[in-house]
Amino acid sequence: MKSVFAAGILAAAAVLSTTAARAQALPDSPQAQVPDSPRPQQVIPNPTAIAPGKGTSASTDTPADDPNAPATTLGSRPAATQPPSDQVNEAAPDLTPQTGEGGRAKPLQVTVNFVEVPFTVKDNKGQLVPAIDWREVQIYESGVRQHMRLFTTDPYPLSVAFIIDQSVPYQTMKSVNTALGAVQGAFTPYDTMAVFTYNNGTRQKTDFTKADGARITAVLEQSKTEGREANFAALGGNGPLEQNIEYNNGANSNIDPNTNRNHGTGGLQNNTGNIPKEQHPLNDAIFEAAKSLTTQPVGRRRVIYVVSDGRESGSKVKSKELVKFLQTNNIALYATVVGDSATPYVGFLDKYHIPFTMKENVLPQYASATGGQAISEFRTKGIETSFAKIAEEVRVQYTAGYYSTEPFIDGKYRPVEVRVLRPGLDIISKKGYWPTASATAAAIRSGSTAVPR
Repeated sequence: MKSVFAAGILAAAAVLSTTAARAQALPDSPQAQVPDSPRPQQVIPNPTAIAPGKGTSASTDTPADDPNAPATTLGSRPAATQPPSDQVNEAAPDLTPQTGEGGRAKPLQVTVNFVEVPFTVKDNKGQLVPAIDWREVQIYESGVRQHMRLFTTDPYPLSVAFIIDQSVPYQTMKSVNTALGAVQGAFTPYDTMAVFTYNNGTRQKTDFTKADGARITAVLEQSKTEGREANFAALGGNGPLEQNIEYNNGANSNIDPNTNRNHGTGGLQNNTGNIPKEQHPLNDAIFEAAKSLTTQPVGRRRVIYVVSDGRESGSKVKSKELVKFLQTNNIALYATVVGDSATPYVGFLDKYHIPFTMKENVLPQYASATGGQAISEFRTKGIETSFAKIAEEVRVQYTAGYYSTEPFIDGKYRPVEVRVLRPGLDIISKKGYWPTASATAAAIRSGSTAVPR
């Protein structure tokens, strides 16, 4: 027992001597704190900087005690090392996902074709139908229903190219001259107007200016004319139109050159009494007005308003080319049909056009193709009221829009149809359109917030 106790005392003395020796080895500074956890491991070097058989360079190793070393968390991976600037492809997009984004790719940008369709709704009595809800409207392009992204009843400011036909007969021109005083009352100060006239050719009287301004008042006054008289010609023989003086049974004639049947006509040849062909270049006048409308800013309704009897003869622009230009540039044609074309049943007979003869009234065809309207008025009072009636219908139109899935670069015609889910209604809208890149960009810039979701 004594030997065991002595051995224990010797072991304790050895421990105390060891502790004293360690205490003497410490500096005079306060006693250092003993860490309660292992020291952090050294940051794993970037695998891309390790060369086979050579390890890593000193510059790529981050010391464990470096206070500027980035903090790491369990499960995180080191950021990818960027290549030198002279090796980066500036043209290629950066598809590397950021921290926390995972494998999400950047969205693909695709150019789409936005189509805007103004339309008017009338009942079976010809009255405007208000309060149509967007849920009742359906739009079809090439027979396929489209997802409507725009629907609004807000009025648009108008840019109106006003065309006056000065080739109508005298009595008709007299009624038009009287009615021109009511034109400006149909438009607002926010609308702009340009005035065109045509007889043997087209003339722009003024560029676009305020529709209710003094300049338009003066131009409309200057545009009043007497019209065109009917052509009379001597048809030969001894009729009442025969004005030649003849003797010796016609062997000698034209004693007085002023009574010559050809004097002053210029178009009669060989004393046959042929009537010169009348010129009514309506297509050329509409085309000139349409070109001026293409310069108007985005966000305005483009309208051509024609006061004419609708006769077309002698134009350089063909009807198909004109309709395509109007549909391509979103121009609607409205008209007040006057003269003989405004009489009952004439519009019905115009559908049966005789080849190689002058078309009596082409305005309803152009109005229907572009989403406009043509009103026939024979009397002066009716012509005056037609201005306000058409301006009201243009201003209260509904406007719908959608993104077409068809590419605009193919340039193919797209038929468009607007349907309203109510019985007995008449929907007036353009029949289709021709897509263009410029029109697509313009439509996107003029986007509206009135989009149903």
